[in-house]
Amino acid sequence: MKHLKATTFLIAAALAAPLAAQEAGGRLDIVVQPEPPGLMLGLVQNGPTQLVAGDIYEGLLIYNTDLEPQPGLAESWEISEDGLTYTFKLHEGVKWHDGEDFTADDVVFSADVFLRETHARLRASLAYVESVTALDPLTVEFKLKEPFGPFISVFEAATMPMIPKHIYEGTDFATNEMNATPIGTGPFKFDEWVKGSYIHLVRNEDYYIDGLPYLDEVYYRVIPDAASRAVAFETGEVDVLPGGSVENWDVPRLTEMEGVCSTGEGWEFFAPHAWMWLNNREGPTSNKLFRQAVMYAMNREFMKDVVWNGFGKVPTGPISSKTNFYSDDVTHYDYDPDKARELLAEMGYDGEPVRILPLPYGETWQRWAEAVRQNLTEVGINVEIDSADVAGWNEKTSQWDYDMAFTYLYQYGDPALGVSRNYTADRIKKGSPWNNVEGYENPELDEKWFAAATMVSPEERQAAYEEIQKEIVDDVPVAWMLELEFPTIYRCNIKDLVTTGIGVNDGPRNAWIEK
Repeated sequence: MKHLKATTFLIAAALAAPLAAQEAGGRLDIVVQPEPPGLMLGLVQNGPTQLVAGDIYEGLLIYNTDLEPQPGLAESWEISEDGLTYTFKLHEGVKWHDGEDFTADDVVFSADVFLRETHARLRASLAYVESVTALDPLTVEFKLKEPFGPFISVFEAATMPMIPKHIYEGTDFATNEMNATPIGTGPFKFDEWVKGSYIHLVRNEDYYIDGLPYLDEVYYRVIPDAASRAVAFETGEVDVLPGGSVENWDVPRLTEMEGVCSTGEGWEFFAPHAWMWLNNREGPTSNKLFRQAVMYAMNREFMKDVVWNGFGKVPTGPISSKTNFYSDDVTHYDYDPDKARELLAEMGYDGEPVRILPLPYGETWQRWAEAVRQNLTEVGINVEIDSADVAGWNEKTSQWDYDMAFTYLYQYGDPALGVSRNYTADRIKKGSPWNNVEGYENPELDEKWFAAATMVSPEERQAAYEEIQKEIVDDVPVAWMLELEFPTIYRCNIKDLVTTGIGVNDGPRNAWIEK
């Protein structure tokens, strides 16, 4: 067996924390926007839900900012040499918020029953799992049908949240009345939700790590627009603005305030990657030469600096530089309007109009679409902006009614978890805006994506993904725009708010307020 060294870094952190932290207590007010549709993390996995429910629910593992697995509900684990058996030893003394014991039976129920039914993203990984077995009350074994390289990365709270078997077994999961008052094992317990105003969590006095959490309570504040959120921070009404809470042009002003700090860390696991879907099915965008011309026509560095105030990095292809197995050994589409015009002439582009659909997440995205239109117009592409609200954007993209459409998706630490889903033909399905919406089909590349996921050796996977990145970047199925950086803005007396690769989503566990 290949043994991954057990460590109790959370317990050690609690013991080593300054006395000021251990005696801190206090309340934290954090913006959440938009308001979550629900807090039952096994049923809803969108960003706002993850932000709040990451304090209520836990996974077997946590991942640091280098994407290395660390103990969560599991204190140690082993992976067999053939990559087929994963064995987890659970912490002793863990209780659900209603006082019931957390055991290996809950892990089996969560992974093998509840989440197989409810969690579409995890289901793709669970397809590799042959069995989940409780070897004893504190030991659980996952046996795979074949190796799946990124499997060790699926155990964080939003990807594989632990669900209480005693509450959900034998019920209709979607309509269980306890969905409204979620029960987890996390450092904070659900107390109250006043719709349109706040969600209140309180300290879990029975948390299995002595001394944690330091805070007494957390309020997640629902504030409807970006300008009002900025004002709430300025006036001291809220203490933390998670990434994306305010418009980019407000970030420099807010971070220059006395006693205010910011960090770009805490997004490493998600690595939000922004691009424009280019409709590969019909119209000018179905021509590879046109898609390459779009890439050369755009001054993406200018857009990063002006539209996004320098927050982010221009990507080289589908895999973020923050994600495992990244390579920049690909064709680079530097700003070159003359090259764009040459490609348009080569394909015989006749001025047929193309529509750009911005992402309806605020003024920044509208400005981004206008900057793209200006660049494309300058090389002779006839562009129209086709704006929509959130519901309209969902409808248009999921029904493939667009030519070019902005989006961003998370990468979840591994190309097999968050990247390949956007490019393999098996993920072309109408009705969802979270898959291969562009309609890109490349059977030979599909085989390489699938093979890379089942390799055990990291070196073999690196070589495989380098080859994939070279090939797909030449095809330009989408226009890669920016590795997004969402700075978290907070008061400097808040310590240890971002300590993991998912940042504020589980930050209150270790956070403390310096008096």
